[in-house]
This record gives sequence, C-alpha cells and structure tokens, in this order.
Amino acid sequence: MTIQITRLSDPAVRAFVTAVNHHDREGFMALLAPGATMADDGTERDLEEWTDREIFSSNGHLEVDNESDGGRRLVARYNNDTYGEMRTRWSFTVDDDGRISRFETGQA
Repeated sequence: MTIQITRLSDPAVRAFVTAVNHHDREGFMALLAPGATMADDGTERDLEEWTDREIFSSNGHLEVDNESDGGRRLVARYNNDTYGEMRTRWSFTVDDDGRISRFETGQA
C-alpha cells in the first residue's frame, strides 16, 4: 500500500518526494545542503547530472511503499520515461539545518 506523501515522517524527505513528483527542479535543489552527494546502486554519481537525467528530463515519479529509520529510509516504486517502473530503496542523510547532505538509491 502506498504511503501518502503528506504522511511521510521526515520533513526533508517529504519535501524531496514532493519536489520529484512535481518535477520541481528549483525546489529540489533548494533541499540539498551545499556539497551534497549521492550514489546509485553503490556507485558515486554527479548529483546534478544524475538528477537531470534520472528525474527531471525523464519525468521521474516516486510511490512510497514503506519507510523506516524515522522516515529517512524508503522503499518505493520509481518510474521514469527511460526505465519504466522499478522497485527502489532510498536512504537520506539530513544535516542539522534540515537539508539533505546525501542520498543513496538503488534497486530494492
């Protein structure tokens, strides 16, 4: 069963999913701490290049099925125009200012 975005526990993660699903690149980038990093399937990626390719230019969309670790770990169905739908895992590190300093994703 999908968890409604408004019910996601962590405010930064909730804003992240909202920005992805609304294709809000500006809002998404504002959520990230300076120097934020990310990895996809265990490989470090260039955050701006990856998000452009995998989220914003390919209409990325998240449907969250499960959350843990206070809302900072998700299992979700991720869909984009390039790969279609896949089951994915997401984990987030949120700094003291409430901004995402790192996220990791990959197939679940």
